[in-house]
Amino acid sequence: MSKYEVVEKFVSINGEGTKAGQLAVFIRFKGCNLNCKYCDTKWANEQETPSQPMTEKEILDYVLSTGVKNVTLTGGEPLLREGIENVITVLAENNLNIEIETNGSVYLDKIRKLHKENVTFTMDYKLSCSGMEAAMNLDNFDILNSNDTVKFVAGCREDLIKAKQIIEKYNLYGKCNLYISPVFGMIEPEEIVNFMKENVMNDVNMQIQLHKIIWSPDKKGV
Repeated sequence: MSKYEVVEKFVSINGEGTKAGQLAVFIRFKGCNLNCKYCDTKWANEQETPSQPMTEKEILDYVLSTGVKNVTLTGGEPLLREGIENVITVLAENNLNIEIETNGSVYLDKIRKLHKENVTFTMDYKLSCSGMEAAMNLDNFDILNSNDTVKFVAGCREDLIKAKQIIEKYNLYGKCNLYISPVFGMIEPEEIVNFMKENVMNDVNMQIQLHKIIWSPDKKGV
């Protein structure tokens, strides 16, 4: 069996997305290919960050031991891990709900071809405030379905304008779940709501990261 570098594993509530507020088991993998300006888990991407090598069976055993049915694979970028499809398959075949938090730069076709209906993507589209917009793999918009989510993290009005343009250009209304979140401390949620009202953005959700309200914004393991 392969081993995967896990920097955190814990039970908490989902802070965002379609299962916000529900219990989930989080498995955070080490490493990322992007360097977003607002990243709140940069520590997980650093070479010197300690990690626990775990096989897919060890990951499964941990998840099952919690009794929690929602599983979030995150990072970093979990899809960079060689053999990650084995972890996803093992978890999916145990009647768990698997959410893959992915940064929008990795092509999702390999995972979608696993044909696991209980595996969904929560995919970022990195806007200008991230500094990483050029890394986005736009072919992913063809792969997403109604169970998946595209998340835009906005830091300014220009980001909101671009999010609207992307939603319209790739016909995302009704195709997948759509969320806009503020970069913590950079833009007021009220500005996002006002923009949505001005542009009558039906079927778009404005969402604040719950875990940053319940706990300190810098707290790990939540």
